[in-house]
Amino acid sequence: MKDTVLDILEDLTGSDEVKKDLDVNLFETGLLDSMATVQLLLELQTQLGVDVPVSEFERSEWDTPNKIIAKVENN
Repeated sequence: MKDTVLDILEDLTGSDEVKKDLDVNLFETGLLDSMATVQLLLELQTQLGVDVPVSEFERSEWDTPNKIIAKVENN
């Protein structure tokens, strides 16, 4: 599951930084924006069956690869 999340992030950001630094802040560094966030949620749902409504998306809880992996694993 972790590898899938990292692959999705790498595809969306176009950067392998997400695999090198799992604590990089994806929003502060500009790797993810609001459009990419929606794509991320759609990919998580499609590939992993993780359903996160945009209305319940709290940016501060999803701002690093490690946090996203934890959210997906606990969902």
